[in-house]
Amino acid sequence: MRLSKAVAEFHRGYFATHQRSKHTKQAYAIDLDQFLAWMGKDHSLAALSPDDLEGWAAELKRRDYASSSIRRKFATLRVFLNYWVRKGVLERSPLWMIRLDLAPQRTLTKVLTVDEMRRLLEEAHRQVIPKDWSKVTEVGSSDRALLSLRNVALIEVLFATGMRVGELVALSLSDYEESEGSFLVHGKGSRQRLAFLPDERSRAILAEFRSLRQRLHLSHGKLFANSRGGQLSVCGVGSVLSRLAARSGLSRRVTPHMLRHTVATLLLRNGANLRVVQEFLGHSSISTTERYTQVCRGDLESALQTYHPNIQGTQL
Repeated sequence: MRLSKAVAEFHRGYFATHQRSKHTKQAYAIDLDQFLAWMGKDHSLAALSPDDLEGWAAELKRRDYASSSIRRKFATLRVFLNYWVRKGVLERSPLWMIRLDLAPQRTLTKVLTVDEMRRLLEEAHRQVIPKDWSKVTEVGSSDRALLSLRNVALIEVLFATGMRVGELVALSLSDYEESEGSFLVHGKGSRQRLAFLPDERSRAILAEFRSLRQRLHLSHGKLFANSRGGQLSVCGVGSVLSRLAARSGLSRRVTPHMLRHTVATLLLRNGANLRVVQEFLGHSSISTTERYTQVCRGDLESALQTYHPNIQGTQL
């Protein structure tokens, strides 16, 4: 079987029986298309060798791909090859015969400082256009006052819950339980979890926005909509944050994921248990959560370099 045919049949067969997110499907398609371009579409699936796979890894390294990206691409390849082993087309996967020696990357997660996060929230609240909504029976999706309230609601929800931006835009009106201040979040790998608004400010803002959102007669039931009434996109949330960051006087680029990193890091700094933060973020493995402790260690190292008596010239 040619590789091009094997990849096409894999996409049809594997995703028919395995529930995966849209983003996962896109990542698999990108990785396998890249592998096809390297090997050649007419290469035989059965003729794949460990040397071929090691050659691809070497090429990715040569092109300066991050170790994490190479691991992801080979994880995709492992699923692909194991699929054809289960189908009986391959006797065994050539990946079983090689070992990738990729040094772990120790890049620190980008987070906002407490002051930066405070300025961002204050600016979002400052942008809200006052309006007496009690007498309004119909609301247009492009109403500037509504959009300003939507913006402050989404940034409050992002920071309060640590949601992924994809999880935020996927929220439906029915996913929020107002009496508990909780969301039913549809996370990665079809996993669900509860996310809570822990403070009265974020709950009050969401209650006001949600009440207005329910008056909109839109074609979808998502909580957040764009100015045209369609579903708010991941890019749309990014644009909202970019504008708020600029108006806040922040010199660096602020992304939705930075808010997730920031709240997770602050939880750990303030003494939250690692398992609690794992559940809060919706990580399937605690090893993923542990990378946030690198940021806390980075803070410790920075403080020592600044304040330690050996640095200050008062060695004991």
